[in-house]
Amino acid sequence: MFLVGLSGGIASGKSTVVLILRKLGCAVIDADVLARQVVQQGTPAYNKIVYHFGKEVLLDNGELDREKLGSIIFSDPEKRGLLNSITHSPIRKAMLKQILWYFFLGYRYVILDIPLLFESRNLIHYMKHTILVYCDPQTQTERLILRNGLSREDAMKRLASQLPIDSKVPLADLVINNSGDRDSTRQQVLQLHARLEASLSYLPVRVAALTMTTGIVACMWILLRRFWL
Repeated sequence: MFLVGLSGGIASGKSTVVLILRKLGCAVIDADVLARQVVQQGTPAYNKIVYHFGKEVLLDNGELDREKLGSIIFSDPEKRGLLNSITHSPIRKAMLKQILWYFFLGYRYVILDIPLLFESRNLIHYMKHTILVYCDPQTQTERLILRNGLSREDAMKRLASQLPIDSKVPLADLVINNSGDRDSTRQQVLQLHARLEASLSYLPVRVAALTMTTGIVACMWILLRRFWL
């Protein structure tokens, strides 16, 4: 099995691409979903966030006020770094569990939907391929304003929290241009899917796993024979 890193920019259309991939039967792990799970009430990450950011980032029911927390971290790089230091480790552990699960289910590859893939850099080394969902900066800004109901100033703050999307292009192995219509994007995703399905990059890991399993079973059989004899 091999890993495929999928990323983009805020409002670049990554969710649209992920939806198409899921409909095609691909195994997709969404880092944003895991990020919400690891900060649920009672988790260690939740307790650390409340400790460092205070109860003002909580809703009346005790859950995190994501809008309030977002406004804090997008305005303060230091606090954004603090939040990342709290959540990154449990997110990666949860991600690893899902990767292993898909491996045992027999998937040839897993797509990791990671918004900050190119910002974190260190995760790129684990990916066989990296894919960027791109749209031109002007379109990206307008989509963000429209989607989130933000002022242009707030939209620019959120965009500034990530690498400019144009600077991510040379970092990616493959680029899906989502600046146009949905049909154009879908055709690019179908081509990507065909390429991944045709890849034999999963074989080395499968062979290694099979060899290791065979060795373990053989050792257990020898030990059992000696014990019973």
